Amino acid sequence: MSAANEELVIGLVSISDRASQGVYKDEGLPALEDWFGKAITSPRWKTMKRLIPDERPAIEAALKELVDREGCHLVLTTGGTGPAPRDVTPEATLAVADKVMPGFGEQMRQVSLRFVPTAILSRQVGVIRKQALILNLPGQPKAIRETLEGVKGANGEQVVPGIFAAVPYCIDLIGGPYIETNDAVVKAFRPKSAIRPANA
Repeated sequence: MSAANEELVIGLVSISDRASQGVYKDEGLPALEDWFGKAITSPRWKTMKRLIPDERPAIEAALKELVDREGCHLVLTTGGTGPAPRDVTPEATLAVADKVMPGFGEQMRQVSLRFVPTAILSRQVGVIRKQALILNLPGQPKAIRETLEGVKGANGEQVVPGIFAAVPYCIDLIGGPYIETNDAVVKAFRPKSAIRPANA
């Protein structure tokens, strides 16, 4: 199957000791699923979800499984990126990486700094493993949406770009399916030479 007709597979990993134990309800996975339901207009896509504790071996295993066995093209984690002793998501992500994509972490912090000064405490990273892009997102639903979409001004103009604008072209470059987005949520940016006609 060519990349043009391939189904987009998105892995969603929520990392939380208490949510994985049922102490409280996980909010990361529902927030991500809701966002993708609004943002993705590609005809064929699905998500694969995991809810796991803040344990580095468990995180590494989940990322490897989603990429290597399940064939995910994009994997998003939420949670475990701060400075606390239990926050090991970036270490686990880097451990399974083939390439590091530092621009994603830099831009996530730029977006979040518009809202809270403690954004500088975030250690989110972006990496490539085989055919997949793996990104660490914040833990709160509001911060997840802001990071993906960016910051807009009072008139709706983009003040700070969100990271997802660059994701579809990145997936193109590593051989994945062509991702189409709802411009009202987030407009994918591609060079003119890489843009395909709608539903081509």
